[in-house]
Amino acid sequence: MARGSRRASGLEAVHPELEDRHGRSRGGRGGPLRHDRGRLREHQHPHGEKDGVADRGSVIYYADGRTVLARLGVKRTPVTYDQIPRAVQDAVIAAENSGFREDAGIDFSGMVRSLWSTVSGQQVQGASTITQQMARNYYDGVGTERSIQRKIKEIFVAVKLNKTLPKEEILEKYLNTIYFGRGAYGIGAAAQAFFGKRIGQLTPEQGAYLAGRIQNPDAFDRAEIKGDTGATEFRYRYVTGQMAKLDPVKYGDLPAASPTSPKRIPYRTKDYYQGANGYMVVQVLEELKTRDIQPDEVRRGGYRIISTFDRKLMEVARQAVKTTMATQSNQFHAGLAAVNPRNGRVVAFYGGDDYEKNQWNTAFDSAKQAASAFKPYVLAAWLKAGYSLDSHVPGNQTVPRVLPGQAPGGIRNEHPQAKNAMDVTYATAHSINTAYASMAYALPNQIEDVREIAERAGLDGDRMEDDVKEHGYQFSIGSAPVTPVEQAAGYSMFANQGRHTDYHVVQAVYKGKELYLPEQRASRQVISAEVAADATSAMRQVLTSGTAGGKGLGNRPSAGKTGTNNDNKEAWFVGYTPQLSVAVGMYREECRTRSGKLVEPRHSSCPLTPGGRPSKKYGDHRPYTTAREVPLGPGWEGAGPPTTVWRAFMLAAHEGKPIEHFAPKAGIGQQEDLVPKPAPTPPTPTPPPAELDANDGDTCDPSGVCDGGDLGDPTEDDVSEESRTDADGPTAPPPGGGSHLPGPAGSGHGATEITDS
Repeated sequence: MARGSRRASGLEAVHPELEDRHGRSRGGRGGPLRHDRGRLREHQHPHGEKDGVADRGSVIYYADGRTVLARLGVKRTPVTYDQIPRAVQDAVIAAENSGFREDAGIDFSGMVRSLWSTVSGQQVQGASTITQQMARNYYDGVGTERSIQRKIKEIFVAVKLNKTLPKEEILEKYLNTIYFGRGAYGIGAAAQAFFGKRIGQLTPEQGAYLAGRIQNPDAFDRAEIKGDTGATEFRYRYVTGQMAKLDPVKYGDLPAASPTSPKRIPYRTKDYYQGANGYMVVQVLEELKTRDIQPDEVRRGGYRIISTFDRKLMEVARQAVKTTMATQSNQFHAGLAAVNPRNGRVVAFYGGDDYEKNQWNTAFDSAKQAASAFKPYVLAAWLKAGYSLDSHVPGNQTVPRVLPGQAPGGIRNEHPQAKNAMDVTYATAHSINTAYASMAYALPNQIEDVREIAERAGLDGDRMEDDVKEHGYQFSIGSAPVTPVEQAAGYSMFANQGRHTDYHVVQAVYKGKELYLPEQRASRQVISAEVAADATSAMRQVLTSGTAGGKGLGNRPSAGKTGTNNDNKEAWFVGYTPQLSVAVGMYREECRTRSGKLVEPRHSSCPLTPGGRPSKKYGDHRPYTTAREVPLGPGWEGAGPPTTVWRAFMLAAHEGKPIEHFAPKAGIGQQEDLVPKPAPTPPTPTPPPAELDANDGDTCDPSGVCDGGDLGDPTEDDVSEESRTDADGPTAPPPGGGSHLPGPAGSGHGATEITDS
């Protein structure tokens, strides 16, 4: 997967407000603000409502529904006439149109002056009444261009509005649409943006300051950001003076009592696409698109969106990845996804450090070969078909020896096995490829049964189908590409008694107090609870005596599976408890020019231009470098850094949570031996009690392959009996599997091999 170019839904497509730092609406249509007065609903407006006048930005929250993740779109908080303090109304009237409450909607002397300025070629002056300004801002057909035609049209519309609307509604519409600066449209949003208050809490002084800003809000913003308050102080003194003239009894002492403008809260422009927030926001917007709410509608629709993300766990995920990867260069990439198996909610993920610098989300976008972390889907299909964990499967060559789609030399293991017969639990714990490819072939519908399970568990159907066509039975040992979030959600069926819920990042969408969109929780029973219990029993051995032996969660039951591609090119660990299913995937990419020159990534992405600087020669149309996947290097394997990240995250995420146990092994199915059961070892004298074998009661050969015995059903109270030992005891390196597989598209490699060690 090349990282040098954006997705179609990238930076500009998903959040064009980055191009408009004032957050102004680019369109949209909302309903007009109205009083609950019957006769006001019946009148006919002279023109249709202007696009965007009732737009309201939306707020995305973390999973708690209280902590703000992002605010998107127009800042607008509609208020009614009765909510606006009289002093604030008077301040605006004094500043903009002192005769508003009595005039006919136009100011004749100002109108003559304005028309003369336009006819004579001078810049059109002000002097528009509040009614005229409201007509210009609120209704289509009036326009905003500087022309005599627009002025005349504005006058006639204002006169008609004055006859059909009461002054209260005109003032309400005006104060809800006018721009005050700091991205705030309407007096309600301005009260929050400048003073952190609700509209009803504003003082006369604060109302005077806001009224003074109406004249030129953008210019006042620029000056105040530079520390220059001269212009706004001048306007404030002007407004308080006008208020004193408007009503000397109420405001006569105001200019002397409050000669300087009131203190404002600091102006902090926050870009919600910076850092990890951007990845969360984009995933929420992407999901809402699938439910017919486009990003532009989010920015103007006034929604309250509750995401599934746990703020604390998002930081835990970041820390787990960054700590483990601290010594690695930007060539190394890691993705982590954590899903609640009971409801499919993505509670946390790590997909990158800063969305504005790198839009690629490794947790959701990086589809890489699953390697042996795919084998649990074969195991589920095996158990679902009615075959048991006690079945004997081949350890040295597949049955049959030649399978459709195999690479030259056949599917083989990294290390030869001492015996060609082992039970399914041992084959799972030690990731035996020949066993798993043979198991897939022995299913009633062969590889199609595996594909069906994988797709029903949420893996991408097109990718699964394409890989089966291309790679045949190599599909059974992980040739198909998957993403971390797909794997976390896929394994959730084992943690949730066989039931899978599609992963999602939105809990609910509200409009006002009404639930607009409920949580999308498409769930299905993929396998039976008994199949899930037996599969979990086998995968628990991975963390006790298998490829990731000794890397479990202490006394908290856990299960999972490692996965490593050939040359350590991709490494995985996917594991779960009853409360969380978590996948960690890692890979490495080099950035090279067309001539083969190696170039260091910028912000984990391959540079589109030399040094990331503007270039006429290079860009999206012609990338300066492209990504080529290369081996992670010595020491990288599924049981290494991926398991380290997984364990660090899981320990922190479960802190303070009760220990929950998996369902006990069900022992379902019939024994289906694909190879002959090994002959029993002749009985030997019983050793003294201190020398009893760890498999007490089982008959085992020196390699650790046991004939019979219960390998995968330890009791929760007797953890010591979970462990299986091989010839050199629990610390001996377990045998690993391996098979030649074609590399993923764009990897630049030919054959690939799945290994676990």
